[in-house]
Amino acid sequence: MTINNRIKELLEDNLIVLFMKGNPKFPQCGFSSTACQILDACGANYETVDVLQDPEIREGIKAYSNWPTIPQLYINSEFIGGADIMREIYESGELAKIVAGN
Repeated sequence: MTINNRIKELLEDNLIVLFMKGNPKFPQCGFSSTACQILDACGANYETVDVLQDPEIREGIKAYSNWPTIPQLYINSEFIGGADIMREIYESGELAKIVAGN
């Protein structure tokens, strides 16, 4: 299975997926921690993928989204953005609306 197929399968199997460094209990970078805090504040039920545990996913997700940094948020298989974009749409109230629709 190619890396793109693995990523696509993860996205199809879960409504909300956060590719991050570490996990929600022990995030390994400040941006990943912020991303989890934002999703938790929205009451999101989400899955995480620790890119530090899988170098192929770590590089593959950057190519898949054409986005150079981690974390990366996907909702309904659609790339939403990284921590800064998440913060912007959270502060505007848009992220809570998107999450509530899922």
